[in-house]
Amino acid sequence: MIAKSLPSLFTIGNLFLGIISLVLAFDDKHGYAAIMVIIGMFLDGVDGRVARMLNAQSEFGKELDSLSDVISFGVAPAFIMYMVVLNQLGMMGVIITALFPICGALRLARFNSQPTSPHYFVGLPITAAGGILATFALYAEVFDRWMLVAGMIILSYLMISRIRYPNFKKVGIPKHTFWVIPLLLIVIITIAYLFPAQFPKVIFIPLGLYAVFGLYRGWRTLFRKRRRRDADVRESHKS
Repeated sequence: MIAKSLPSLFTIGNLFLGIISLVLAFDDKHGYAAIMVIIGMFLDGVDGRVARMLNAQSEFGKELDSLSDVISFGVAPAFIMYMVVLNQLGMMGVIITALFPICGALRLARFNSQPTSPHYFVGLPITAAGGILATFALYAEVFDRWMLVAGMIILSYLMISRIRYPNFKKVGIPKHTFWVIPLLLIVIITIAYLFPAQFPKVIFIPLGLYAVFGLYRGWRTLFRKRRRRDADVRESHKS
């Protein structure tokens, strides 16, 4: 019975970290708030794998996971960005803050209600989008304020877009290597504790590349379709 509940415990841990992230952001501890989101990403990636390994998948776990994701990767990152820069924009900042979790919720609702592929996601997963936004906010001293706003709006769009992103969540964990999970968690927490300022900023790089890869892939697919359509039009004119 305890084993069957283990995936839900990881999910609840993710939700707990999302709430802590909100509290830290409210206290202007944005770096630590972003770290909570990053650790939550790890827990979110683990719960599904553990559920499949233990054959403990359920509708309850699926719904709990989505509700937790809205808080940890929708509301919390948006609030971090609000406290960093959007609170300077008045009502516009409030609307943009609300836009991100709304798009994330729409993304999750589509994911839960439509057939999915084990090979790719349709739209940028809210987990990745939230991780990008939480760490992107820490670059407020590097990027112009409106670049941060534009990045947040683009991430919101990518979540509800039809762009395909690679799916790594279906990669299974052999039972004999299950001990690696707590070890990785300890390593991540240790690094975050030792380098609280640098750690989340470094994490932004691979997450950002993941988002850009989807944009490139979407553009390439669109370009190929247009070229194929133009070729068909030329062939039809010839005939």
